[in-house]
Amino acid sequence: MRIVVTGGAGFIGSHFIRYILKRYPSYHILNIDKLTYAGNLENLKEVENNPHYAFLKEDICNRSAIEEAISGYDVIINFAAESHVDRSISTPEIFLKTDIMGTLNLLEISRLKGVKRYIQISTDEVYGSAEEGERFSEKSPLDPSSPYSASKASADLLVLSYYRTYKLPTLIIRSTNNYGPNQYPEKFIPLFITNALEDKPLPLYGDGKNVRDWLFVLDNCKGIDIILHKGKEGEIYNIAGENERENIFIARKILEYLGKQDSLIKFVKDRPGHDRRYSISCEKVKKLGWSPEVSLEEGLRMTVDWYKNNQDWWKKIKSGEFLEYYRKHYG
Repeated sequence: MRIVVTGGAGFIGSHFIRYILKRYPSYHILNIDKLTYAGNLENLKEVENNPHYAFLKEDICNRSAIEEAISGYDVIINFAAESHVDRSISTPEIFLKTDIMGTLNLLEISRLKGVKRYIQISTDEVYGSAEEGERFSEKSPLDPSSPYSASKASADLLVLSYYRTYKLPTLIIRSTNNYGPNQYPEKFIPLFITNALEDKPLPLYGDGKNVRDWLFVLDNCKGIDIILHKGKEGEIYNIAGENERENIFIARKILEYLGKQDSLIKFVKDRPGHDRRYSISCEKVKKLGWSPEVSLEEGLRMTVDWYKNNQDWWKKIKSGEFLEYYRKHYG
């Protein structure tokens, strides 16, 4: 199988590439990534010399370049997206361009090139906030709260329209909050781990009782793998970690694992439109043979240990050295 992975230098995309090349040594992967601030080729050092792996620095909004590059590939899996909610509140235009127009470009290219399978990597945030006891299914209405989730919901609707109008063989995957090694340290878990390691405050929104469902990144990769090979065209699949916890629980666990005091937690003003709880059902993907394998306690310990043992990786990012390196070498 020949697979194009867009956004493959990011957190989930890079884990997926490494996972696929290890599990299926005969597969070929072309990684297309714009290398924004969150794209990091260091995440792919172990495969950069693999003859079945290739990298192209390109923006998915550059249709002509992408169209030329993907000739001969069977599958497109679109991980490429602006994904940080706080950034979407301050600069929504970037999110609409990448998440909507970039997706439209990929769909059009897939249609014209006769791609055999197009997979859109989405998010549980498109469903909006769930009430206590409520769990969203793939048929639940979309109710996004932020420019980020609205841009992802819009992209999902485009994907569905291409299946219905053009019979493009598409699938949509909506997963819960991913965490694990190599995640960019603006995200909740790596930010709190790295701040704690530096004895800096852990900025917790509101009362800290917003609930997220945490999914270890390799469990997500395995779910995407199964959907790639067994999923039904035109369908949506939720992937859930089944680890719903309040944010303050996660913060305290991180501090506990690092032997730090809860006094490092600093409650800050809540962000606008902050969803209270995310909760989705993943019974549909379970019928394909998938289920989460890594418990939150196990995954969180592994993640804390990774950041503890790889401080050079994240300190370069937080100091600005990483951004300066990429401006110099990649523009």
